[in-house]
Amino acid sequence: MTDHIQIRPAEGLWVVRAGGAVLGESRDALEFHEGDRPAVIYFPRSDIGMAFLDESETRTRSPDIGEATYYSIQTKSTVIKDAGWSYEDPVAGAEQIRGYLAFHPEKVTVEQL
Repeated sequence: MTDHIQIRPAEGLWVVRAGGAVLGESRDALEFHEGDRPAVIYFPRSDIGMAFLDESETRTRSPDIGEATYYSIQTKSTVIKDAGWSYEDPVAGAEQIRGYLAFHPEKVTVEQL
C-alpha cells in the first residue's frame, strides 16, 4: 500500500439505498481516502442485504489495493449494473477493507444519517 491511502472508521450511522430501498446501514463503516479523490465509504458485508446483490463478471485491478469484484443490484424495477465492489484479497496494508463493500455514488445513494 502506498502512503497516499488512508483508511479509518467512518463516524456515525451510514446508509446505502438503491431503487427506493435501503440495502443496508452501518455504524461500522470505513472511510477510504486515496490521494485527493473524494472519500469512499466501505460497508461491512454483514450490514448489507446481500440477497439484493449479484456478483458480476466485472473485475478491475488497482496496484495499490488489489483486484476488485463487482456486484449488480436487483431492485423492484431494474438491475443496477456494477453498482458496488469489494476487494476479496486486498494487498498488504489495505486488509482493513476485506469483507467490506463500497458503492458508486452516481448509481446508488450513500449518506450519513
